[in-house]
Amino acid sequence: MSDNSLRLVWIYPDLLSTYGDQGNALVVERRARQRGLDVQRLDVRSDQQLPTSGDIYLIGGGEDRPQRLASERLIRDGGLHRAVSNGAIVFSVCAGYQILGHEFVNDLGEQQEGLGLLDVVSARGEGERCVGDVLADIGPELGLPPLTGFENHQGVTRLGPTARPFAKVRFGNGNGVGDGYEGAYHDTVFGTYMHGPVMARNPHIADLLIKLALDVNALPPVDDRWYEALRQERIAAATQPA
Repeated sequence: MSDNSLRLVWIYPDLLSTYGDQGNALVVERRARQRGLDVQRLDVRSDQQLPTSGDIYLIGGGEDRPQRLASERLIRDGGLHRAVSNGAIVFSVCAGYQILGHEFVNDLGEQQEGLGLLDVVSARGEGERCVGDVLADIGPELGLPPLTGFENHQGVTRLGPTARPFAKVRFGNGNGVGDGYEGAYHDTVFGTYMHGPVMARNPHIADLLIKLALDVNALPPVDDRWYEALRQERIAAATQPA
């Protein structure tokens, strides 16, 4: 990328965009523009080739069949692997998170191959569906405040040795395997179960992606009053007794 431009790619909005996850692209785009960046946003449908020159790639959640189709097409396309090899940042949510792992359970009840960009494996949970507000502490090495989001998933995800947990859950289920972790990341590839959309609840995550793309340690401040009011509202909701 150039010093004043950002190439943002929203992957398969026709398949993976449940629970308002496309809002993540809107938040990243807005916060980049607030810092004076020229944002080139490209929404790539599942019948289009994925560009390899993006700086930030975003993937949302979806139902089981669209998830299967998205994984098959992304593997055939190969563009996301090439983009990551070029240093691109990827942030994925729910079904998108599972797709980035080694395998997940598809709508046919079969284990399906994922992209292998994260060292995680997803399976069908045997207990109750994970639904509700979540509050979690993001890994201290990332330097971000607590994570707030909404989870709605039956799948559970286990981390392999090269994946680091994105956050440690205070309230909610997170990855659902009982280890207390939520999401995962490795290098510039991130995954989470959090909807909300997660960037609207946690704009500092959008800022982290922008900083990684710019290769800088800090960004100019922006007005966060609206975001902070929403964050505090949802944090309070997560900590209320059921």
